[in-house]
Amino acid sequence: MYDQIEEERMPFDVERFNLAYLRAQDKIRHDPEAAVADVQGGLRALVPADTSEHDRTWTMALIEELADPPEPALHWSALYYEAGRISADAYRSGGSAAEQIAVLEEARRQIWAIADRASKDEAPHIRAMTRTLEHLENDLRDPAWPLEDSTGNGG
Repeated sequence: MYDQIEEERMPFDVERFNLAYLRAQDKIRHDPEAAVADVQGGLRALVPADTSEHDRTWTMALIEELADPPEPALHWSALYYEAGRISADAYRSGGSAAEQIAVLEEARRQIWAIADRASKDEAPHIRAMTRTLEHLENDLRDPAWPLEDSTGNGG
């Protein structure tokens, strides 16, 4: 199969297609006058007739999805905003490394408890807020690079 010479194909410009697709997606989302079928036709014209089956499959799937109605906007509950406030406060906490770690641990515990009370659709989004805090905590415990001492020198 691979040892056979493929017949000449027009090169498919993936970068050009991706850029055009992003522009088309933006146009459909933000221009109420945009004709989806016309936008799709313009994208189809960028895919040469002799494009590989693989490239034809993924490009046509993307083009067809442009006609799908957008997902409804998420409306977050008060629990989500409470978890966000806790996360932001913990992120901005100061003090020694040990004090910051304690704040981050407590914030993660509180956010997880909030997620347990949230709807099944919202809970994963709330739990995701703990990931950044976990990374901060890990970096405080085992810095990826030398921390500066109070004189501004690496230490």
